[in-house]
Amino acid sequence: MMNYARFTTIESVKGLSVDQLDFLIDSQSNSIGGLLLHFAAVEYAYQAATFEGRDLTEEELARWGAALNLGEEGRVQIKGNELSYYMEQLDAVRRTTLEWFQTVNDEWLYEEEPFWGDQPANYYFMWFHVFEDEINHRGQIRMIRKRCEVTG
Repeated sequence: MMNYARFTTIESVKGLSVDQLDFLIDSQSNSIGGLLLHFAAVEYAYQAATFEGRDLTEEELARWGAALNLGEEGRVQIKGNELSYYMEQLDAVRRTTLEWFQTVNDEWLYEEEPFWGDQPANYYFMWFHVFEDEINHRGQIRMIRKRCEVTG
């Protein structure tokens, strides 16, 4: 499921220029580039949380924070990159995720931990959320792409 979600994301951004990746519909929106880096950042954060049982370090937050938070921070910091940059980030994080998944068995997916608001959730749900987030934001990407093609 994760690979299919990623495949459809990649298909939705093929051929985009730096200007299209940086395009903002308005002063409150996210760019396509920002959303792509957000996918990598969320997946990286879930690697740390679920496989290593930890929060991101200050150094990791310095690298991934703007992509995790998006908003103004993302608009300021995430721009000027070629599509290949985002694809490399997504690919590198996904390779690590797949390596981590090889270290656990299916029973691991059903282990529960406190999650949002200290509610119990299993790793299966947590990782479902990783690609669910990508699927939801991919809808934004498609809308932004259509808008920048109309106005650009």
